[in-house]
Amino acid sequence: MSTKNMNKFDNSLKIDPLVAKALNLELLRQQNSIELIASENFVSPSVLAVQGSVLTNKYAEGLPSKRYYGGCEYVDMVEKVAIDRLKELFNAPHANVQPHSGASANLAVYYAMLEPGDNILGMALDQGGHLTHGSKVNVSGHWFNSHFYGVNPHTGLIDYEQVLQKAKEVKPKIIIAGASNYPRFIDFEKFRHIANEVNAYLMADIAHIAGLVIAKLHPSPFPYAHFVTSTTHKTLRGPRGGVVMCQEEFAAKIDKAVFPGLQGGPLMHVIAAKAQAFYEASQPKFIEYQKQIVLNSQFLAKALIKNGFNIVSGGTDNHLMTIDLRNTTVTGKVASEALESVNITVNKNAVPNDPQKPFVTSGIRIGTPAVTTRGMMEDEMQIIANLIKDKLNNLNDETIHNKILAKVKELTTSFPIYENIYEYNQMISKY
Repeated sequence: MSTKNMNKFDNSLKIDPLVAKALNLELLRQQNSIELIASENFVSPSVLAVQGSVLTNKYAEGLPSKRYYGGCEYVDMVEKVAIDRLKELFNAPHANVQPHSGASANLAVYYAMLEPGDNILGMALDQGGHLTHGSKVNVSGHWFNSHFYGVNPHTGLIDYEQVLQKAKEVKPKIIIAGASNYPRFIDFEKFRHIANEVNAYLMADIAHIAGLVIAKLHPSPFPYAHFVTSTTHKTLRGPRGGVVMCQEEFAAKIDKAVFPGLQGGPLMHVIAAKAQAFYEASQPKFIEYQKQIVLNSQFLAKALIKNGFNIVSGGTDNHLMTIDLRNTTVTGKVASEALESVNITVNKNAVPNDPQKPFVTSGIRIGTPAVTTRGMMEDEMQIIANLIKDKLNNLNDETIHNKILAKVKELTTSFPIYENIYEYNQMISKY
């Protein structure tokens, strides 16, 4: 195979038509659906191309200039670029770009700083936290004595005084500030004061809000946090992966925790895609994009409230919101399945003090990063709010169902995920 043809998308698809079929179907699903899952987004064609590059062939255990393999001079270049760009974006003293995911980034901090049985304090899963913040079904809740804080049941907001009292009670070694489903600002400075009160480390998990932090639309965890973890997708709009940042005094421990503590060879093609995404995040248009994410989110929340839905905390400051369905006869599971049947993708999600089981839930989580990437704005948010209302209020009405499908098709056709989406589709469909 010539160098000229080595990176041709259609050339690889000739090898296995079954893979080509799956890619084609997923491409069509993404193009023809309104993606409202808060943790999903569409990367740029450049990120897509870099992640599919020849760097996938290279093993590079270790750190730049300190590898256990030869032939690493060029992957060293790209990893150094990724590290430098990440540090600049977040004003981070130290950064490691090797974690395969946000979950492994969080685990790296625990592995570096904790011993099995240590106390940790994080946001409860059913209050908006993440599995890796101490849930009993996760290694974080299996290895450590996990304790939890939540939100005020009346306001849906973090009660920092309650967090302080809980911290004084359990004396955690690490306090985790961050969430996978919290629509309001997180006050990292207050969390640091609480951590100082009980002599704990502060870890900020900004996986969801990283892009907003870069755009200064959400308070930054630095300089308050000892450790900051994140994914590189979601609002950051990069490849699926993770990063961990920290104060300089913990740099060696964190690097050793990532490798050789938890991982072997880093995924150099993904690190290159991270570097590309960090470059894109440093551009002025990325700031405007983040502003539109928030505008869309706040407009959508208000439109849903006008349509009769309850929104946890009454609105949003960031990219996501949760519809509380307890005043209806619909569960989160039923709602998410009903919306998916008209090509609107959300995820069922627990609401604070949810009476339903985790696989059923009483809510659905909605986010605007992906639709904003497609170019949708406030007018489209109003349409989406109306489509959600029409479907959830008329679950078994076939006429309304078909009208919604037609409107979704109209929207997604008007806002393709990539400009040459139809060219991609024709290319894949040949196989």
